[in-house]
Amino acid sequence: MRGFLYGVVLQWKLDIRSKSLLVTCYVIPLIFFLLMGGIFTSVMPDMRSTLIQSMIVMGVSMGAFIGLPPSLIEAYGSDISKVYKANGVPVCLGLVTMFLSAFIHLMTACAVIVLLAPVLFEAILPARLPIFFFALAIYIISSLSIGSILGLIIKNQAKLSMIAQLVFLPSIMLSGIMFPIDLLPGFLEATGRFFPASRGYRLNKN
Repeated sequence: MRGFLYGVVLQWKLDIRSKSLLVTCYVIPLIFFLLMGGIFTSVMPDMRSTLIQSMIVMGVSMGAFIGLPPSLIEAYGSDISKVYKANGVPVCLGLVTMFLSAFIHLMTACAVIVLLAPVLFEAILPARLPIFFFALAIYIISSLSIGSILGLIIKNQAKLSMIAQLVFLPSIMLSGIMFPIDLLPGFLEATGRFFPASRGYRLNKN
């Protein structure tokens, strides 16, 4: 257990130094939050009640679908997996440590949004924070699971980038964070429900 925890901490530190995960888990989501938070609340004042949920959906989708899969390709598409086998380390350990590390990073970024949104944009906090964070954890886990599948199945970096975008963009556009989902045609509304972002947004709403 001590070795496993050390592996998770080590992976977390490596991820901090990774430009890919740093950008997708922190930089882009937080810049989007700072820029669009003011725009959304100015144009649509009622969005203060769902601003936190909207920004979290954006950040989690970005980190899970765009940030995690390339790291898995880098690990399992290179000689790192051979190093695991040579040292008697289960090959799945890399996936588990990356998954947990990404979970911690995304949860941290979401916590920053929850803390800053009421101060910067007068956003309304969720009524029951413990339940909110429990639901958030489920949403992050489900999103990271899809990201892990993409990273393990698709071996080509170029194809992965294209398919990750095909998952990420509908997740955002059909989730309801940009505009009410009931404004969409019926088939698009139904399609959006297949993505974790849509369920995560509704699950975390006040």
